[in-house]
Amino acid sequence: MTQRYSGRVALVTGAASGIGRATVLRLAHEGAHVVGCDIDTAGLEATGKLLAHDGYTATLLAADITDPGGVQHVVDALPGGDIDLLANVAGIMDHFLPVTELDDDTWEHVLAVNLTGPMRLCRAVIPAMRTNGAGAIVNVASIGGLTGSVAGSAYTAAKHGLVGLTRSLAFLYGPDGVRTNAVCPGGVNTGIGRTATVGSQWAFDRLSHSFARAVRTADPDEIAALIGWLGSPEARNVNGAVITSDGGWTA
Repeated sequence: MTQRYSGRVALVTGAASGIGRATVLRLAHEGAHVVGCDIDTAGLEATGKLLAHDGYTATLLAADITDPGGVQHVVDALPGGDIDLLANVAGIMDHFLPVTELDDDTWEHVLAVNLTGPMRLCRAVIPAMRTNGAGAIVNVASIGGLTGSVAGSAYTAAKHGLVGLTRSLAFLYGPDGVRTNAVCPGGVNTGIGRTATVGSQWAFDRLSHSFARAVRTADPDEIAALIGWLGSPEARNVNGAVITSDGGWTA
């Protein structure tokens, strides 16, 4: 594996499993100083063991990105306050609840994890990136941020919002050297998919017509590879892109 991240600092959320863990491992293997966070302490420990097995290390922190204090805790761990890549990977599902069956607590929690947390992290790191004249942000959205046919109302709204945030940041801060792009996976073999519960059978039955179009389920490493490329100098001309990695689901 190349060392294109040698001497570079990356912050990755959702580091305890799935795409987040795969991204931590890939970036560490490519030479990055990785700061990873998650609320799942057991999962973080497992990520650390995988890194150690391969002879790598990372700064892995228990932190809740829905809490402003948790965001600050993670940002404070960046060496010298420097950062080259922010990968907003953490995300949760919404039990496939349509708006007529959606309670306020679920709505607020899904938006807090999937949209407000990423916004706060972007807000926290962009000043340093602008000062350095360079930086990359990769937001892991979803094809649920492009359509209305793969999840419930809260998840769909949050991921559409994350795509919108991505484009706004790309336009506003691109001239300062800060690139922001979004990755929109389809089905991925991660915990978020395996543990998703059905809160509304009516909505799930409606959505199942869309699920039938899924061609394949990706491995987390495949999404991590795309994140790694977008955050690297090889993608220096890519800003404001919203890239699907769904095996043709939305084709």
